[in-house]
Amino acid sequence: MSIRYLTARLAQQIDEELMGAAGAFSLDQLMELAGLACAQTLATVYDKERYPRVLVCCGPGNQGGDGLVAARHLGMFGYKPVIWMPKPGSKDIYKRLHKQCANMDIPTLPASDPSQAESTLSTALASSDVVLDAIFGFSFQPPVRAPFDTALPLIARANVPIVSVDIPSGWDVERGDAEGRGLRPDVLVSLTAPKEGVRRFAGRHFLGGRFVSRSVEERYELNLPGYPGVAQIVELAR
Repeated sequence: MSIRYLTARLAQQIDEELMGAAGAFSLDQLMELAGLACAQTLATVYDKERYPRVLVCCGPGNQGGDGLVAARHLGMFGYKPVIWMPKPGSKDIYKRLHKQCANMDIPTLPASDPSQAESTLSTALASSDVVLDAIFGFSFQPPVRAPFDTALPLIARANVPIVSVDIPSGWDVERGDAEGRGLRPDVLVSLTAPKEGVRRFAGRHFLGGRFVSRSVEERYELNLPGYPGVAQIVELAR
């Protein structure tokens, strides 16, 4: 049987179960495992000798938290990550994750006023070898709002490889890039299970969800592939 692709509602339901009494995971745990899978995916495709400089683009929600965790792991792997986070999450978990990155001397691009924001991001993109897109997650609803409405076109035009987390930023979780304004990543790492909107994704597609229990997989008929060895990711066939 083929792997199941999730609607937004089903993805949310599984997340709630994983963090509820039955699953017993904390948000911190799931972010740690998801971020590690994202870092491992990037490292699998883009060798640190050729692509050492990673611009980690973080949104204000859980997706951004995954990005911060990935930045920390990439630093531990020997990459040189830089964080772009124009709208930091206000919850304590995001502040702690950001502090962990700062403790490892992972720089964050300074906040700038709207008139300089595009210049700051453009300069960072020009000195990056690969972008980790952790801006929007499966709960994203178009349209893209400021400051990301101008940032996504800049990232798309930068001619830098992009690795997207769970769903490419700007895409609808079920309809994909229906409006043609989302990022077009080279690599995608789906979390838990792939979403409906990425069925026709043409790049390299990985799954990072080695935290899903057998009972959850069977109840939702996810039909997940096996993970090789001790890896946190598995590449999906096109």
